[in-house]
Amino acid sequence: MAGGARGRPVRRVLAIATAALGIAGAAHGQGADIAKGEAAYQSRCVMCHSLDGPGQGPDLHGVVGRKAGTAADFNYSDAMTASGLTWTPDQLDKFLTDPTKIVSGSPMQAQVPDAQERRDLIAYLASLKK
Repeated sequence: MAGGARGRPVRRVLAIATAALGIAGAAHGQGADIAKGEAAYQSRCVMCHSLDGPGQGPDLHGVVGRKAGTAADFNYSDAMTASGLTWTPDQLDKFLTDPTKIVSGSPMQAQVPDAQERRDLIAYLASLKK
């Protein structure tokens, strides 16, 4: 019976559960170092993104999971507010690789080419709660 029609739903549920666990692991910065992410933030981001409110760029507290262009007290570009993006770890990874490729017209030009540094940085950003 396990190989018949009754076994297929079980396999489908297992496949979905396995995929969900993989996504959850990525969202929590699996293989990432928060301390290294903080160092990357200090060297790459702090000149525009203050942790005390908006600067040249928006405050990044609570950015992971937030809809793009919605942080309070920041005047976003039309491109960013129209993007419809939500800052998931995967979306942040793509954006940090090449911001203007993801949001054409974004004023952010800084790229983080190293995949591990991006993972570390995203893990640090995920640790910043409002």
